[in-house]
Amino acid sequence: AEIDRIVFDKTGTLTLGKPSVVAPEQFSDTDLRDAASLAAVSRHPLSRAIVDAAEARFGSVSIGANAIETAGAGIEANGWRLGSAQWCGLSEPDSAVEGSVVYLTRPDAEPVAFHFTDALRPDAKAVVETLHQQGVQTALLSGDRSSAVSAVAAQLSIQHAEGGLSPKDKIARLETWKAKGERVLMVGDGLNDAPALAAAHASLSPSSAADISQTAADMVFQGQSLGALPEALMVAKAARRHVLQNFGLAAFYNVISIPLAVAGFVTPLLAAAAMSTSSILVTGNALRLRAWPRPWRAN
Repeated sequence: AEIDRIVFDKTGTLTLGKPSVVAPEQFSDTDLRDAASLAAVSRHPLSRAIVDAAEARFGSVSIGANAIETAGAGIEANGWRLGSAQWCGLSEPDSAVEGSVVYLTRPDAEPVAFHFTDALRPDAKAVVETLHQQGVQTALLSGDRSSAVSAVAAQLSIQHAEGGLSPKDKIARLETWKAKGERVLMVGDGLNDAPALAAAHASLSPSSAADISQTAADMVFQGQSLGALPEALMVAKAARRHVLQNFGLAAFYNVISIPLAVAGFVTPLLAAAAMSTSSILVTGNALRLRAWPRPWRAN
């Protein structure tokens, strides 16, 4: 209820988290099989997309020996690397290229670039517009390429966007806003989002998120609709108002009833009736939340 800025991750949060490899038929069997052997150790949506493309061609994928994943960077095994351009020691791709890109590098072999497409959540734009109408600032922090992040931010009219960030970078941005007195809600799903989810004032992750991210988050929302986010904020604010109203009702009751009781004007029967009435008023006021309109529930 205290939130004044919401920070989103991109892949799997603002998008459906089900990217697919663009034109998988263009890759040789060796390139696709090698990339999939590294990707198989990761739950990152882009890694899963590579595995799906390989399984569609080969039927099954073997996990690479000694493969180790570094959150926010990529996967490495025996001199092979699969991940961001920086992780693979390459220059950033042309900024005009839209979508996410993952590279495969191997000794004595040319780098291979895998491009991906991933649809936005159907209600992402409407949700961001609703948040802006409520006076909540928005930001997009992602480990993906800056050009891909900027494109999504422009589509959704998100006010602040940065790409190519490591988990430590995300925490640093949150701390900067915190130092300015802002209370930040972090929304993310990936392994590399878990530290930021834990560091934020409050946090939220989708049910499709990595287990560690769901554990780090304060709330987990179900389904593909991002509408759970503004609904959670509105319910939280309404609940806080009702709590304060109940404090007021209880204080008013005590201010009136205690002096009357001390003066001897309240019989035991009247005191019992007054106490029960006070409890019913407080409970009834709290239950008004059940009838509170929730415009996103239909989605």
